[in-house]
Amino acid sequence: MTDFFEMQFPADHPTAAGHFPGNPIIPGALLLDIVAHTIAGEAPSQGCAIRSAKFLTPIRPGDRIRIEWEKKGDETQFRCLLTPSGTTALTGTLRFDAKPA
Repeated sequence: MTDFFEMQFPADHPTAAGHFPGNPIIPGALLLDIVAHTIAGEAPSQGCAIRSAKFLTPIRPGDRIRIEWEKKGDETQFRCLLTPSGTTALTGTLRFDAKPA
């Protein structure tokens, strides 16, 4: 079963001002941080390794996304979709460690 979470970035998101002026996008590092914290849920103290990440479409201030994930063994596969279009913006795999980060 696939879990999911939806959120919308504010149109005036503070990272957009400098990333990039005139053509703002939400930084990839911030997206990966949101994905990892969303998936970790109640166990945010776990260590997390980003096994892979592929950015396919920019996510911009004001965009709404749906983060979907599924555990496969000791890894978690995820993807971020722009809603309502369903365009895949980011895919990847995370691995959580039982030890605190």
